[in-house]
Amino acid sequence: MPNYSTTQLTTVTDCNAVLNIATKEQKDLEWKKLSIERQKEIYAENSVEISTELAAKQAELTTLDAIIAGLPEGELKEENVKKRKRAEYSIFLLTDRKANYGAVALLEKEYDLQQVLRQLEETATFIAEVQAQKDSLV
Repeated sequence: MPNYSTTQLTTVTDCNAVLNIATKEQKDLEWKKLSIERQKEIYAENSVEISTELAAKQAELTTLDAIIAGLPEGELKEENVKKRKRAEYSIFLLTDRKANYGAVALLEKEYDLQQVLRQLEETATFIAEVQAQKDSLV
């Protein structure tokens, strides 16, 4: 059952014009699909890497807290406090990266990819119907 009113196209020239537009759109969607697939791969890799780094930094922070608690005031304690601040900052940066390139971002890319795949399916249906109309005019 046709989805589009292709019978309104009454000449081969009209059909060709619509097919040219639709084919260009299809190529653009294919390019977008490839780009999103590539981003998805990168985000999947980053998600695991970031989670691992974050866990290591959080363990380091816990260890530094224990060390700092047992040290008397002095240079060694100040040095470990500085290390703790650097670890906190690393955790902040990793948490930010996780939001932008981690599991949430990966899910967003998967969603984007599914939308493009649906658009490609519909574009293929549209092209097939216009082509069928063109063939009926010849």
